[in-house]
Amino acid sequence: MAGIYLHVPFCKQRCTYCDFYTQVLPNLIPDFVTSIQKEMHIRKDYLKGETIETIYFGGGTPSLLSVDQFQMIFQTIFCLFKVEDHAEITFEANPDDLSSDFLGQIRKLPFNRISIGIQAFDNNLLKSINRRHSAEQAIEAVKRCKTAGLENISIDLIYGLPAQNMENWKAQLKAAFELGVKHISVYGLTYEQNTKLWKQRERGEIIPTNDEEMIAMYEALLTGMSDHGYEAYEISNFCKPGSRSKHNSAYWKMKPYLGLGPSAHSFDGDSRQWNISNIRKYIQAVDESSPFYEVELLSERDKYNDYIMVSLRISDGVSEIYLKDNFDKKYVDYFIKSVCIFIDQSDIIHENSCFRLTRKGIHISNYIISELMFVDD
Repeated sequence: MAGIYLHVPFCKQRCTYCDFYTQVLPNLIPDFVTSIQKEMHIRKDYLKGETIETIYFGGGTPSLLSVDQFQMIFQTIFCLFKVEDHAEITFEANPDDLSSDFLGQIRKLPFNRISIGIQAFDNNLLKSINRRHSAEQAIEAVKRCKTAGLENISIDLIYGLPAQNMENWKAQLKAAFELGVKHISVYGLTYEQNTKLWKQRERGEIIPTNDEEMIAMYEALLTGMSDHGYEAYEISNFCKPGSRSKHNSAYWKMKPYLGLGPSAHSFDGDSRQWNISNIRKYIQAVDESSPFYEVELLSERDKYNDYIMVSLRISDGVSEIYLKDNFDKKYVDYFIKSVCIFIDQSDIIHENSCFRLTRKGIHISNYIISELMFVDD
């Protein structure tokens, strides 16, 4: 089984925190749609005939595409790839794009899941990060999705936003829980270099939330999710029972996927590929059948480190059986030796042949993961 990711790199305006490759160039959308169809033809054998179980339109803002443009892309996908009958097919959207008319048209397409970038239910916070929708629009968008019969809804939230305190964060969670969606992704705000947010911090225009408050907000998040019946199946992802994101879970389970569009990444089990991060150059290269991606062949050490990095983030954890079946003894021995200190400190629990982060360990997950990676051959 495999997945397909399509990166739609268009936005009406840039959020201050975003470092994804996006452009405000709507005039290029028609050429982009043609190019992404051509890329599928060029790379149709990349997944070696694997059945497609997930398709994900990310961005950027995929909801800027018209229904006809989505339809053209789907026609190419279903022509070139074997898609599972009940494949999970997701698209990301901004709340203000989700009008009743748009959703009515979307329901004619194969989509069965939507991920809505809400980020906050507070108009002052939304304005501070240059989001183009209001809190009211976000709530109405979720309701309209349900009315249109699109029940498998995920929403995104961010905590640690400029000037946000604990009281405000709990209010954001309360608003999210009241919507009763099946899946919620929640991210701590990060200051990525050269974003507008990063520059605002450097100029002293905003003061970042301190580490202690960020930890307290995440603890409130975990408690709230548990109290409202959400499973914490990955550090930043929570769902009602049976509603995990199959597409993202495939990433964390090291399944192969094909990434289409500028800046998209692909993985076939032995190598990683990434497309050029320039929409104009991408369109030109695909049109001319010129090279538009780079390739990195993965060593066994790379594969081990990737496995540790993704597996410790999910509730399933690192499988001792998988380690022994897939990696040289030196990597297994290194992991078993290195993990002991974290077990002794109650940062990791070892049960049923799996190693999982504890609630305490989650707060230093990046440090733990770095310590368990194999550095020297």
